[in-house]
Amino acid sequence: MPFRIIKKHSKSRARLGEIATPSGVFQTPIFMPTGTKATVKALTPEQLKEIGGEILLVNTLHLYLQPGEKLIKSLGGVHKFMNWSGPILSDSGGFQAFSLAQKKQGQKNLVKILSNGIRFQSPLDGSTHFLTPEKSIEIQNDLGTDIVMAFDECLPDNASKEYALEALSRTHQWAKRSLLHFEKLNAFKKTEEKPLIFGIIQGGSYQDLRQFSAEYINSLNFDGLALGGETIGYNMEKTLEIIGWLKDYLPEDKPKYTMGLGASPQDIIDVVYLGIDMFDCANPTRIARHGELYNGKLRVKNKRVIFKSEFKDGLLKIRQQRFKNDASPLDSECDCYTCRYYSRAYLRHLYLSKEPLYLTLATIHNLRFLMRLIHLIRENI
Repeated sequence: MPFRIIKKHSKSRARLGEIATPSGVFQTPIFMPTGTKATVKALTPEQLKEIGGEILLVNTLHLYLQPGEKLIKSLGGVHKFMNWSGPILSDSGGFQAFSLAQKKQGQKNLVKILSNGIRFQSPLDGSTHFLTPEKSIEIQNDLGTDIVMAFDECLPDNASKEYALEALSRTHQWAKRSLLHFEKLNAFKKTEEKPLIFGIIQGGSYQDLRQFSAEYINSLNFDGLALGGETIGYNMEKTLEIIGWLKDYLPEDKPKYTMGLGASPQDIIDVVYLGIDMFDCANPTRIARHGELYNGKLRVKNKRVIFKSEFKDGLLKIRQQRFKNDASPLDSECDCYTCRYYSRAYLRHLYLSKEPLYLTLATIHNLRFLMRLIHLIRENI
């Protein structure tokens, strides 16, 4: 088994584990920075390693459209292409197709969901493409990632029960097709060279559909199980409720992954103690670029990690006038490069001047803050 549980928390469902991949072993719980286009914006791979990054996520649909998976394969795969030697997880493209479906070009929908796959128009040049489970797996295989995601249909929060059933049927068919094609493409690889594949549980905001989906996806031979859908990570109240619905439906011997979750330190704390092992989110890097920086105290109380901040939502907004003459670091307890060497006043100056250096320093801080949180949670377990 690629997943091994090292220690279970005495007061919750949290566990310390490790996952073995072709590019190395990483520990869980784990936050995965999002490198959508084979780059975590504003940072070099060396900077990511310095702040504690262990595994990254790349985007299948975006890399397929530009520069193309065949080009990346010809240049040695995505690890060599982006100069990252550690593990990489690739999403399936299903959520990105869903995002495109929310947009229109003129009055024309960019996406059409069919029983066999998803037809969509590229937002780059308007060209038409057809993404199937087999095509998604082939793209991920050409990229050479370590963890591959099954192709799925992401469901909007306001979907009717009738449509949710239709979408779930497609997701289950596509999961089986994804797994079969994955096994075909990797049949002759040695165990240590074979990537892992995770299935995705869907079902929207309907308890019976989520539980049915968990049972079905778990019945297939996936290495890990992910919770997908628009709700996950975006509506934390509902996310926690869904995890509660599934606590008796998810096996102990497989890693559990909440896709798109990690916008705030508290979100990570909440799901880890409910038994979630993996999470990713573009929000920490995105809000950093827009002047919102994590600030708060990380402590252990009653055998659990807690996060408290004087700022609303734990975010220091660097544009504010009160930081104009502030010589203190972003966070007095943070050990990141930014907090060791730069003041709030200087970062505010960079932000208001739109200096590129701000993007790097802010991103370093937000990601390192989450890595410190993860390490404290692991120690607590």
